[in-house]
Amino acid sequence: MYGIVYTRPCSGDSNCIQPYLARRPKLQLSVYTTTRSNLGAENNIDLVLNVEDFDVESKFERTVNVSVPKKTRNNGTLYAYIFLHHAGILPWHDGKQVHVVSPLTTYMVPKPEEINLLTGESATQQIEAEKKPTNALDEPVSHWRSRLTLNVMVDDFVFDGSSLPADVHRYMKMIQLGKTVHYLPILFIDQLSNRVKDLMVINRSTTELPLTVSYDKISLGKLRFWIHMQDAVYSLQQFGFSEKDADEVKGIFVDTNLYFLALTFFVAAFHLLFDFLAFKNDISFWKKKKNMIGMSTKAVLWRCFSTVVIFLFLLDEQTSLLVLIPAGIGAVIELWKVKKALKMTIQWKGLRPTFQFGAYNESERKTEEYDTQAMKYLSYLLYPLCIGGAAYSLLNVKYKSWYSWLINSFVNGVYAFGFLFMLPQLFVNYKMKSVAHLPWKAFTYKAFNTFIDDIFAFIITMPTSHRLACFRDDVVFLVYLYQRWLYPVDKSRVNEYGESYEEKPKRKPHRE
Repeated sequence: MYGIVYTRPCSGDSNCIQPYLARRPKLQLSVYTTTRSNLGAENNIDLVLNVEDFDVESKFERTVNVSVPKKTRNNGTLYAYIFLHHAGILPWHDGKQVHVVSPLTTYMVPKPEEINLLTGESATQQIEAEKKPTNALDEPVSHWRSRLTLNVMVDDFVFDGSSLPADVHRYMKMIQLGKTVHYLPILFIDQLSNRVKDLMVINRSTTELPLTVSYDKISLGKLRFWIHMQDAVYSLQQFGFSEKDADEVKGIFVDTNLYFLALTFFVAAFHLLFDFLAFKNDISFWKKKKNMIGMSTKAVLWRCFSTVVIFLFLLDEQTSLLVLIPAGIGAVIELWKVKKALKMTIQWKGLRPTFQFGAYNESERKTEEYDTQAMKYLSYLLYPLCIGGAAYSLLNVKYKSWYSWLINSFVNGVYAFGFLFMLPQLFVNYKMKSVAHLPWKAFTYKAFNTFIDDIFAFIITMPTSHRLACFRDDVVFLVYLYQRWLYPVDKSRVNEYGESYEEKPKRKPHRE
């Protein structure tokens, strides 16, 4: 990171590359649009913005209306050519001009329209003039990028020609002036500022669309950092990340203070470590577990159900893969834990599976009685609240489909009342006056990650209910800590592996 932000300046004179901006030339900024990706001449291009007496030190933002060609309206692409050239000279007649190209359109699957499932009333109350085909929601269509963010590197930095940074070199254009080599102004398009929230669907009836062109100067260190971040986002898209997934990563860089972002990177490394250790110890705990003494089977079943529902909800909401992948891994682990808790074995008879469940011993049956007693009291409160919440959302909230309403109703019950299903385990702990049967190593690592998730809840885009659930987990863990203090470890008590550490009585000395 230090090598990216800090660039070593040239110390000699013979091989140094001087900045052309140090000569204080009179510059002009021109923005053109065209449907061609390669610009050979000034034919078939439209001038949309012309900034005379352009000052590289002055920040500005302007909104212009851009004519949309018929080719672009028919799901085509429109490009912006940005020229920085000498004032009073057309860019293609200026040998010292620099230019960059950026597409003003991108392809995305449009977001499904949300309706009231009972009345069929749309959320926007707008009726489009032209009918969309039935498969329109499955095909990507052209979207308009309503923002274009430009930067010019303004540092009077002298580069060493023998060790030019590769990231900046591809943006540099050099000229020979006398005996000295100069590099022309480095013009840069900030692609990280192109967010999904700024995209607009291009309809066939659209003839003009607004484009906000903003400019700000940039330092060499930030320029190099931004180039690396844009390359990282591009690599994610090559690995299969969609435009929306990449947008979540962009939001981490664009919407976050750089110092806070550096802290986030540092904390994220520990989050990955604790995630791995929590998964490892949780699997190890359940792999070695011999019985369900002291463990609430209802809590295990509920945790499995809630984890799967949350995963399906995040999938339906098209949440970032940064949140979705850990949720999917957690759901698989919870399904495996249910198999262990129910002592389930699967036997295949051809292609037809048969399930067999093991028997509980006396201590396990006692635990099951406490568990059932706790669930009985909870059902009086939980079921009416969940059913009432689902009915209210059906009447007042708009959804994409019945499946979306069903998943949202389940997940709202999980998020709003999920902590209630931790009460059976707390009730079992209270009845047994013990917490030795719980996987405390895994709990500890999950607790660290819970507090880290509180930080990520403000950075990564996620549903509000999922964000609130992160803070709810903090409260649940504090209750477990209180019970651990209330019921100190007793070596005569059975631990999570069904073993006791009570010392055996000393044998009498052998008489000769």
